[in-house]
Amino acid sequence: MATKQRGRPRSFDRATALERAVMAFWEHGYEATSIADLTRVMGIGAPSLYAAFGDKKALFSAAVEEYGHTYGAFLGRAFAEEPTARRGAGRALREAAAEYTAPGRPHGCLVITAATNATAASADVVADLRERREAHVRAVERAIEADKAAGELPADTDARALARFTAATVQGMSQQARDGATREELEAVAELALRAWP
Repeated sequence: MATKQRGRPRSFDRATALERAVMAFWEHGYEATSIADLTRVMGIGAPSLYAAFGDKKALFSAAVEEYGHTYGAFLGRAFAEEPTARRGAGRALREAAAEYTAPGRPHGCLVITAATNATAASADVVADLRERREAHVRAVERAIEADKAAGELPADTDARALARFTAATVQGMSQQARDGATREELEAVAELALRAWP
């Protein structure tokens, strides 16, 4: 005996809608992107948005996760795939120059810029993005410590400071890209930053 389906079937592609939400949050930031903006760019009504994704914070969280698996994945991949922290940093910085200025999408990094002007009402959103950035700093620090232990970097290398410097460079490159810096200009920044590595 066939069971009757409850409700109407979803009339939109969730992956496409989520991608459009990523672009909206990336371009305008968390607070400046309204539910009305989201329903317009996603091509769905508010009831469908809430049914599929929950509230705005839940949708933003899903968008950040999606960004991390797609556009933002290059940073972690560089350190995971390269044999040394120095090579990982070089690849990450050079790829940041390309990724942050890629045509056809917002410039910079969603995780760095999406909540820079948030109010106290969005404190949990700000804290989540801060923790994501701090997790990246810790991952780079671990890679540097591993290279110190393996003799790839001098024993007196300040792993925390070098990881923080590398993250600050990436974050600065994101803002510079949003301000109009070209890929070539950011590649020059990357090369200068790598000179700070021992």
